Amino acid sequence: MSDVSLAAPPRAQTLNSLGFAKPPAQTRVVAAMSGGVDSSVVAAMLAREGYDVVGVTLQLYDHGAAINKAGSCCAGQDIHDARRVADSMGFPHYVLDYESRFRNAVMEDFADTYLAGATPIPCVRCNQTVKFKDLKRVAEELGADCLATGHYVRRVESDHGAELHRAADANRDQTYFLFATTREQLDFLRFPLGDKPKSDVRALAAELGLRVAEKPDSQDICFVPQGKYQAVVEKLRPGAIEPGDIVHVDGRVMGRHDGVINFTVGQRRGLGVATGEPLFVVKLNAAAKRVIVGPREALGVSRIALKDVNWIGENAAVEDQLDGRPILVRVRSTRPPVPARLSVGAGWSVLLDAPEEGVAPGQAAVFYDPGTTRVLGGGWIAATER
Repeated sequence: MSDVSLAAPPRAQTLNSLGFAKPPAQTRVVAAMSGGVDSSVVAAMLAREGYDVVGVTLQLYDHGAAINKAGSCCAGQDIHDARRVADSMGFPHYVLDYESRFRNAVMEDFADTYLAGATPIPCVRCNQTVKFKDLKRVAEELGADCLATGHYVRRVESDHGAELHRAADANRDQTYFLFATTREQLDFLRFPLGDKPKSDVRALAAELGLRVAEKPDSQDICFVPQGKYQAVVEKLRPGAIEPGDIVHVDGRVMGRHDGVINFTVGQRRGLGVATGEPLFVVKLNAAAKRVIVGPREALGVSRIALKDVNWIGENAAVEDQLDGRPILVRVRSTRPPVPARLSVGAGWSVLLDAPEEGVAPGQAAVFYDPGTTRVLGGGWIAATER
């Protein structure tokens, strides 16, 4: 009888920290660098781990003018900060002039949305277009295995592919701004900060010797100085802001306004009218140049009609398999998700278990899986019903 050699079973391939079955040195990562502490830490951390890091900063506005406003990003001083991080860690850094793309995809939409009586979220549009579409294409052209960003979200691998989950630190979670991320984009993206609290990120920045360790977080919309969005809209659409009436829900004309752009649904202060009761902005009718106000009880809505829905939850052969599906929905970035059900029979909509106040067209409704941290997708709020 001949000897038989029994080969040892093949060893499972060891994945690196980004999920690839090869050494970090053989894994090229394009790091999106805004100049802030979060994206800087991602790039520096991966470089220290031995990854083949290429830093890319998108110049989005102001032709790189040296803006020193705290809370800004993607222009002037922020570009210099990103370059210094790359120089200190020894990896290449490129600045791409995306000003015209950013203006067309984000700023023009921002102005048009406000003038239509809705409340835009330019950060979502930026992620949806310039960053996760255009920058992803650049990363692929550079031969990258993935694109890494400083967002506080988690990417979880499952048997059915990559899933998007809320960050471990609920106070830093940014999934609301990434609901439009597609399955294809999610396969390519990496979010190394999703499991870390902000305090650890700043401590890591100090440990890595980064000068941005104590840099303030971005607060305002990057292209809106001091939060004066009306001035930006006036610049983009000269003469488009027109005055009109402030009207009570019962039909009474309460006063005049200088433009619906100065109001948002749910607003109480600065209405310019006084009655003996607290009044809130209930609805904006841009076509009629009317701001409709009423008591708090007039704010509650139970049904939210959506457009441009992006679904990244479980695969459904047909949309009506999702009809009636229980979800949690977040209707503003600062609010917790609340129980609701999907309705897709006659267009996508959300039926809230209990009325929500201040739900504004132009904002997003983001879907979460009840009982887990998974993001199922979301859509843009087109209309609301009481």
